[in-house]
Formats: sequence, structure tokens, C-alpha cells
Amino acid sequence: MSHVPNDQAWWLHPPVEPRETAAHDGGGLSRAEAASRLAQFGPNLFRDRKERPLWLQFLSRFKNPLVLLLLAASAISAFTGEVADFVIISVIVLLSVTLDFVQEHRAGKAAASLRQSVSVRATVMRDGNPLEVPVTEVVPGDLVVLSAGDMVPADGLVLEARDLFVKQALLTGESYPVEKRPGPPSKEATELQDAANAVFMGTTVISGSARVRVIKTGTRTAIGAIADSLIRRPPPTAFEIGTHRFGLLIMRLTVLLVLFVLLVNAFMHKPWLESFMFAVALAVGLTPELLPMVVSVTLSRGALHMAEKRVIVKRLAAIQNLGSMDVLCTDKTGTLTEAKIRLEQHVDTQGNPSARVLELAYLNSYFESGLKSPLDEAILNHENIDVSAWKKIDEVPFDFERRRVSVLVDNGETRWLVVKGAPDEVVGFCTHYEELGAEIQRPVDEAALERIRAQHAALEKEGFRVLGIAWRQVPMDHPHAVVSDETELVLAGFAGFLDPPKASAGAALSALEESGVTVKIVTGDSELVTQHVCAQLNIPVTGVLTGKEIEQMDDHALRIRVGKANLFCRVNPAQKDRVILALKARGHVVGYLGDGINDAPSLHSADVGLSVDTAVDVAKEAADMILLDQDLHVLHDGVLEGRRTFGNILKYIMMGTSSNFGNMFSMAGAALFLPFLPMLPTQILLNNILYDLSEIPIPLDKVDAEELRKPRVLDMNFIRNFMLVIGPISSAFDFLTFYVLLTVLKANETLFQTGWFVESLCTQVLVIFIIRTRGNPFKSRAHPILVATSLAVVAIAATLPLTPLGNYFGFVPPPKEFYAILAAMVVIYLAMVEIAKKGFYRWYGTPGKARRAKAARLPSA
Repeated sequence: MSHVPNDQAWWLHPPVEPRETAAHDGGGLSRAEAASRLAQFGPNLFRDRKERPLWLQFLSRFKNPLVLLLLAASAISAFTGEVADFVIISVIVLLSVTLDFVQEHRAGKAAASLRQSVSVRATVMRDGNPLEVPVTEVVPGDLVVLSAGDMVPADGLVLEARDLFVKQALLTGESYPVEKRPGPPSKEATELQDAANAVFMGTTVISGSARVRVIKTGTRTAIGAIADSLIRRPPPTAFEIGTHRFGLLIMRLTVLLVLFVLLVNAFMHKPWLESFMFAVALAVGLTPELLPMVVSVTLSRGALHMAEKRVIVKRLAAIQNLGSMDVLCTDKTGTLTEAKIRLEQHVDTQGNPSARVLELAYLNSYFESGLKSPLDEAILNHENIDVSAWKKIDEVPFDFERRRVSVLVDNGETRWLVVKGAPDEVVGFCTHYEELGAEIQRPVDEAALERIRAQHAALEKEGFRVLGIAWRQVPMDHPHAVVSDETELVLAGFAGFLDPPKASAGAALSALEESGVTVKIVTGDSELVTQHVCAQLNIPVTGVLTGKEIEQMDDHALRIRVGKANLFCRVNPAQKDRVILALKARGHVVGYLGDGINDAPSLHSADVGLSVDTAVDVAKEAADMILLDQDLHVLHDGVLEGRRTFGNILKYIMMGTSSNFGNMFSMAGAALFLPFLPMLPTQILLNNILYDLSEIPIPLDKVDAEELRKPRVLDMNFIRNFMLVIGPISSAFDFLTFYVLLTVLKANETLFQTGWFVESLCTQVLVIFIIRTRGNPFKSRAHPILVATSLAVVAIAATLPLTPLGNYFGFVPPPKEFYAILAAMVVIYLAMVEIAKKGFYRWYGTPGKARRAKAARLPSA
């Protein structure tokens, strides 16, 4: 993966930037030159995402084989003299496709606008001033300023660097960060991992800072050349799998019914062209062609509502997973606490206040060039210490395996390696400890080690986050700091930090718990500190797992233990990832909230990755959603919005598999005993488009509070069973209509087709008011637009046969008694569906409940 042909190893002989553009003298490009280069080289995208013209997108909607068959059949009918049928069918198909296209296009534009608001940005020099621009607008020749936590926006030459360490495992497979510095590399440096003077698009700055001149952008970058092998489509979500299965179910039923109709009509020697068009129209009526549009519009509307709640959606499909989420994994900082960390204690190993511990901690934090943690900020803000006599020689940056950072400093008289990090890690490398300042150093024996551990445990029990502070003296000619230098240290003491509990956290956690979302704390902090915070917020602790315990477990054992534990402490990034995967294996839909460099793997592994607007670039890029406020109340609002979105999509699916399917099944059954077609192809298509029009406002509809209380998933068993309960009722009333038309009203062919058109459309449209709620349809108010549209469609169905336009569709005016009988039948039908619906919900319960229970049948600790 990392091999590059010699002629592409541009870092060996980097191109010289013309002086007139001034990109390498500190001022960067001018705005005019940058705009010119953007036009010349195109946007900085490593995958070509050129949008197709609107007319091509529109034409692609006609790829549906059923639509093509229908148009072909209507064209043949035009040649046989049925021009009116051809015009009507063509107009209806055009209206249907246009309706679908316009709605989905508008939804896509709205979603893209929201994604753009949280897109990753880069700092470039323009006209001598730093300017933040979207990564897509970075051009060759730009001077980019990099710092810890940034994603490298393009391939570039390092001009200046200060302890720059970059993680480039994406390109080279190297697990550890590599140092980058200006200056020519060796002539043999023809592979990416040897290019010490170059940085590459998509890699991450772990520590340090740099100025880089952009050489290549977009598809010309190293990652652009291998983008297809690196970027894979994310695995389908549970909702996407569910809708796919739904589509397959409907398609199978459609094929069976259409073949049945064709065989029956052939056996009864009905005209083949008319029979074929009837069968194809029947297939169109059965196909849930509005489902993609309803999903897109509903998701995009949900994204807009979530934006009002301060949650920006980057991946629309994640809204469904947020609504289905039943476990949220999060760090405690910023969610349970205020993220306003203060340094409260700096004590020696005996627990006495120590100015020396503060001085050493300040030296380390001041000269550390990595991403400043809140603990570093707290140390630097606690007290201003004059460190002008000291200069930094080198550092060993922080990483999540060592859990410490070391800086090598010199004041002209002495040279020290100052180490700061997790107490267990730092103490483990100390051979001596200080008493009464640096003057007395005693060896760390068993008794001393026990006292030292008791000291930092006492601080943690009081709720302090603790760092160990140690140092060692090195020779004045010691040139570099390396990991192996972090031995034989002298322990100076501990720094203790307080992060006040967030007053709103307890209520937010209770709200999530009541909504069926269990919150699990996954943190690098100690279990004592985390338990102290939980006690302050009255959060019950059901079980604790530490990183060391997780390390000893295989995946099966971890899968058992994660069910009960709700605190996971002292965990590294790999262990966080294992916890999330174990929860998913138990059948949970898992969300993960993270904002650090180390959180990207967990954000990818979770069903829904959540980050905050202040997060580092790599976390924001990996997340599915961005919270503009790091507050669990905001997240709870997002969860409820996700459930509203899911509820409205489920309404459309359940409509399509119950009443609508029942009517089409009746149509196929009628072909068995009728000597004529039960409905003309044009009438079926008109029925279908009017029904679709009544369904368009579903994304606007309200969802009952009961539906928002618990997470739900798209359960095909639930939908199939609902279809088997409600569909036959619809068919039974259709056959009752046949009896009334043929026996009571003595209907001929045209009156039969007219009467059944009116009855089928009225029942399948009005039943939405029953199916849209589990409760009483008179108490659960539908959206006014849904009510108005549905009643308007029913009015059109009832009055169209009475108008001159009805003649073109083959309708005749029904007798007055038909409407009286129809009204009575519709009322009885709706009452029967309401009774069946209540019985069904009592019997079956919540969609997805059985599936999740089955998946979670694992023993818990």
C-alpha cells in the first residue's frame, strides 16, 4: 500500500513555488490566486463526487422496470387506436415520477446544507493572514498551518515543524506516530513511510505544529490514488436492512399476483394487451414506489428539526439508529461534569502542598506541543510561573498506550526529563521519591510504594482526577528524549483536579433512562473518581470494569460482563472499541459520544457516532452527528426526534402492507370470477397516484407520545403479521363491495369498475387515521395537512365519476343509493380495522421487542 513509484515520490525533488505567488515566504497565496487555482485544479476531494445534471437525475427515475413496461404497453395501445389511454397513462406516470423527484431533491439539498455547516476546515494563510476555509477549497501552493488534532487536508511539503508527530496508519499501516521535519530526505526515501519531510492527506497530527506547502490535492494525492481500496461503503444500518427486506417481500408478492392474473386472464381468453396492461398496472399499484421519497423527506425533515435542537446530522440514515438506540456510551467529562477543570491540589508523596510539584507540572504542560488537554489548561491557568530560564530540547508525545508525556528541558545549568501522566504508569517507572522537596530522595521500597498508592487513592476517593509528576536528571549533552528514557524516575508528587458535576446531568440521565436508553460511562479516569461523580449525581452504579480486567477477557467473556456493568474505567481506545462491539453483539443499538483523537475507532464501530462542535477534526469527520452543545438534554431531544422520524416512516410501510395490499389482492382475486377486468389499467394508475398524493404529508404528521417512550427497530415479522391481520379485512370488504355492486345494484362492467374505484380509494385513504396511531384515532390528532389532503382525495374519488372528466377514465355516475351503502360500509370497515388493530397490539406488542430480547439472551454477571 505504501510503495510509491520513484517518479511519483515528489518529496525527493519538490516543485518550486513561483515567487510571485508568495506561498512559501509566510504570506500564503492571495485570495485571487487561490480562486484561480481552485478553478484550475478543482475541489480538494479525493473521490470525484461530481453531481449529475438535474435532467439526468430526473431521467434516472424512469429506470424502474415497471414504469418502462407500463409506458411500452401504453404505446402499443396507442398504435391499436387507444390514444386516450396512452395520454392518460403517460401523464399519470410523469406526475408520479416528478412528484417523487422534486420531493427527494429538495430533501437532499436541505440535508447537504446542514452537513456543510459542520464540515472539516483547514487554516491557510491568505494575503498574509490566517483564514479558516473548508478543506475542499485548499489548493496547490496554499500555506497550511497544522496543530495537534488536525487532519492533514492535502499532500504537502513541511516548511517548518515543531515536534510534529503524525499518525499515518491509514496509508502505511504504521501503528505509531512518526516525526516529520523540514529538509531533504535520503535519496532512498521512495516510500511514504520514509518521507520525513512530507505529510499526506487524511493522516492525523498527534502532537506538535507545522507550516506546510500544499503540493497535491484531490485525486492527485496519495490517498486519492488508492481511495477506492480505503473507502468502503459503511455497513447497512438496521433500518436500511429492514427497508430492503420490506422491498423484497412486496416484490415477491407482486410477482406472484401478476403471474396469477396473467394466467387467469389467459385461461379465460381475455384480450392479451388489455390483460398485460392490467397486470402491469396492478404491479405498479402494489409497488411502494413512494417509499424512497417518504424516507428521504422524513429523514431530511427530521434533520432540520434536529438542527433546531442543536444537533447537526451528517449521515441521514443515522437518525433511525439514534431513535432505535438503547445504549449510549460516553465519557464523563462534559456530559456528567461541567468540563471546567481546576487544579485544586499539588502535593508531595506525603500529601503536603508542594510548590515544586506545581513547577514541574507547569514545565511539562508549558513545553508540551501536543493537543493541550483540559488538565494542561488547568495547570497553566492555576498560577503563572516564570519559565523563561528554561528551553525545550525535545519531547516524547502522549499516547494512549503509555498514558504519559515527557519533555526534555534545559536551563543552562541542568537538564531534566519531566514526566506527567496516569499515576499508576508514572509511579511504576519511579525508583525514588522526594521528601521535603528535591533535597531528600528515598528509594521506592514496598512500604513506600504502599504509602504512595494510598496517597493518590485518597485523592481519587475525594473526586480528584490525579496526575503523577516525576522527573530525572540527564547529562547536559543528552540530545533527544525517547521512551526508554522514562525509567529510574524520581516521583515528586501528585496534581489533583476537580471537574464540578453538571447540575443538569442527573435529570438528563433520568430522561434517557425513562426513554429506554441506558447510559454507560466509558472513561480513561480511575474508577474511584468516576464513582465519586456518580454518587454526587445520584447515579446508581450497577457494575465496574477496568481496562486491566477487560485486557484479561476474551470477547465471549466481555460480552457477558458488559450487560451488567455501567462504568468502564481506565480504558484505552482499543478497549473502548471492544466494549462497543460486545454491546452490539448482545443485540443492542449502541451510540457513542466522543470528541478526542482516540475516539475515531469507537465512533466508527458504534451504530451512531456522536461528537461535539468543539471536537478535533478526526472525531468530527468520523461522527454521524455533531452536537452543538455538549449536553445530554440536547441528545435526548435528538433521540425523540429520531423516534418521530421512524414512526412516520413505519406508518407508510404499514399502510402499504395492509389496506393497499388488501385492495390489490382483491383485484387479483376478482379476475377469477369476473368476465371483465375489475378495474381498467388507467383507473388502477389513477387510484395509485391519488393514494400517493394522500400519503405525501405523512412526514409532517405527529407521533403519539407512547411511540416515543421506548426505542424501536424495523421488524419485518411485526410488519408481516400486521399485514396478515389487517389485509384480509380490507379484502373482505372489497368482496362485499363486489356483492353489493353485482347483486344489489345489478352493475354492468363500467358501473362495477366505477363503484369499486370509489370504494377502494375511500377505504385505503381513510384507514390511515386508524393505522397512524395505536390509541384512539379521535384523541390522537393527525396533522391538519394530512387531514385536508386525505379528505380532498376522498372527495375527488367520490365526485370524479359525476364530472365530464370521469368519462375519459371510463367512469359512469353511480346511483344515489351506492353512496349511502358506501358510507355505511366505510364506517363499519374502519370500526373493524380499529378492533383488529387493538387486538393485534395487545397480542404482538412493540416492533423489534421480540428480536432484541432474543438477541440479548446471554447470561449476565
